[in-house]
Amino acid sequence: MPARAEVAYFGAGPAGIPTPVLERGAAAFVNFEDSGLGLAEISHRSSTATKILDETKKGLISLLDIPDNYDILFLHGGGSGEFSAVVFNMVAVWVEKRRRKAQEQFGDDDEAILLRVREELKYYLRLDYLITGSWSLKASQEAAQLLDPLGQNFVNVALDARETNEGRFGSIPPEDTWKLTPANANSGCGSAFVYYCDNETVDGVEFPSFPQCLEAQAGENDRLVICDMSSNFLSRRVDVKKYAVIFGGAQKNIGITDITLAIVRKDLLGDMPPPSFLHKVGVWSPPTILNWQIVSKNNSLYNTLPIFSVWIAGEVLRALIVLHGDSKVAGQEAVSNAKAETVYRVLDTNPDVYQPVNHRDVRSRMNICFRVKDPKTEKQFLAEAEERLLQGLKGHRSVGGIRASNYNSVSMDNISKLAEYLTEFAQRKRRETLHSSNSTPHDSSQHQEALISL
Repeated sequence: MPARAEVAYFGAGPAGIPTPVLERGAAAFVNFEDSGLGLAEISHRSSTATKILDETKKGLISLLDIPDNYDILFLHGGGSGEFSAVVFNMVAVWVEKRRRKAQEQFGDDDEAILLRVREELKYYLRLDYLITGSWSLKASQEAAQLLDPLGQNFVNVALDARETNEGRFGSIPPEDTWKLTPANANSGCGSAFVYYCDNETVDGVEFPSFPQCLEAQAGENDRLVICDMSSNFLSRRVDVKKYAVIFGGAQKNIGITDITLAIVRKDLLGDMPPPSFLHKVGVWSPPTILNWQIVSKNNSLYNTLPIFSVWIAGEVLRALIVLHGDSKVAGQEAVSNAKAETVYRVLDTNPDVYQPVNHRDVRSRMNICFRVKDPKTEKQFLAEAEERLLQGLKGHRSVGGIRASNYNSVSMDNISKLAEYLTEFAQRKRRETLHSSNSTPHDSSQHQEALISL
């Protein structure tokens, strides 16, 4: 049985956790700070739990320089749960804006207000989705499913990257080809939000930077940008002010499963209409467990929060703060970039053996997806990798191939081990190919001689 230090793990999630954090977690799970209770047992409403929540928030605020006008929520349901939460909450916010505008015009005439908002919802509600991979596709499908009972397709697919890439994900077309709802369109309603996934875990596509066309412009209505950062969170600098909401499951770069983090602009938490008005308009109010406003008011403790998972996240954050000091997440960005470049350099140096599946300018730093060009040797590649304790390299079941996930917990030493194996495997395959090509004429000649002798 291998020791933990001997295994290089590249799984896409749950990701590895730094060993020192796991060791402290093992002790805390049994007896936290000599309290006689483990962290999985303490009350989520205790002063200890509140302190853990507060310290974890402070760590995140410090690393990302999160402004005061944002709240940090700890939620249930993973990133997939937020696919629904985004629709429920942001449609409610959109309805409330329309309700207040109608109220300015009609005063206390509740019936006129209701009719106006119903009409505007029917004709003007739009949700913009940028589909660049499997997860943004799933999010858009969830939105369409939730809104389907209203009787209209409210989801605007502003970008489907497959359309310009032979039906496959692997590129992000130029921004001037995106079909975003104009900010002042729909009688000034614009779209309720623009949604994208910053890094596609399955397909290995990552936005190089914040899309320029989503930047706020003078005289233009504020675009509410929603971003799923589940798999590249804390791997590079983020200007939080450009986003209305950032969310991500914890199990990639933050900690273990059970919690989802959301960074939500506070003004959105106050822009909720009464549930009765939403129902009269014909849309659902957010389910309590997914209602950002309720979660915020209760300090993420409306129901039982897995405090152990929050504590693990806090420990990971503190470790990053200690490691990078004043450089904060920029320090981790430099490390992440260096690790990704190490692997891509080997792949690009051996184009006869390996084929990265995505366009160079959108290659993910977190999920490095490639194929071994000879399909017959791909299983051999994975089997030999396992023998070397290079684990978790098999691609997602929906796309196959190889996927080396380069999360924050993956050390440069383990990346070097992977690069060495990639190099050695390519050299060996090249020698085998050369030997095979050299032996073919010889075999053919012998065959001809045998025929002549007959």
